Amino acid sequence: MKLDPEGRALSGLSTFLTFVGLNVAYLVACLPVVTIGAATSALFEVAMRYSDDEQGRPLADFFPALARDAARGTVVLLVFGVPAAALVFSGVFWMALGSVLGSVAGMLSFLGAVWLFAAFLYGCALVARYAQPLRQTLRSALLLPAAEPARPLLLLALPAGCASLAFVLPPFWIILLTIGFSVGAYAAAFAFRSAFARHD
Repeated sequence: MKLDPEGRALSGLSTFLTFVGLNVAYLVACLPVVTIGAATSALFEVAMRYSDDEQGRPLADFFPALARDAARGTVVLLVFGVPAAALVFSGVFWMALGSVLGSVAGMLSFLGAVWLFAAFLYGCALVARYAQPLRQTLRSALLLPAAEPARPLLLLALPAGCASLAFVLPPFWIILLTIGFSVGAYAAAFAFRSAFARHD
């Protein structure tokens, strides 16, 4: 049996293994927790480049992007990610009270968390795409969920859907740990590129 190096099967297998390696590299880079912003920015950077006619080498380019995006990605995490997590905990606390006031406060907390999480994703994508001043990046990330209301729902539906599937079907964790984040970032890259093209 002859293998054609240009064949679709071999090319597909190579791409699959690249995304598996990228997924593992991303998860390892997120382990210190404080590096989640930098790792997410780097993942979006290589995913957006690859989504543009398969330019670049996602796995090989990930680590230089991680070093390049480290400082700005970490600030995005601290400004948007940490408050979003705090609002989620606040929402759970208020909802647990079981009162009407608690329910209203809980819903407002959850809505704020959704907005800030969308801003975090946009912020990481902006860090990945543009070498602009940090203040401008943070301002744009905060405003883009309002300027592009449909896309944040798509971006948030992806991780929410994956988390729900992993909760309902525990074997789905295998997919998340092998290709879930890298393929998700690749899918999100098209939404980011489209949103940024409208505002460039």
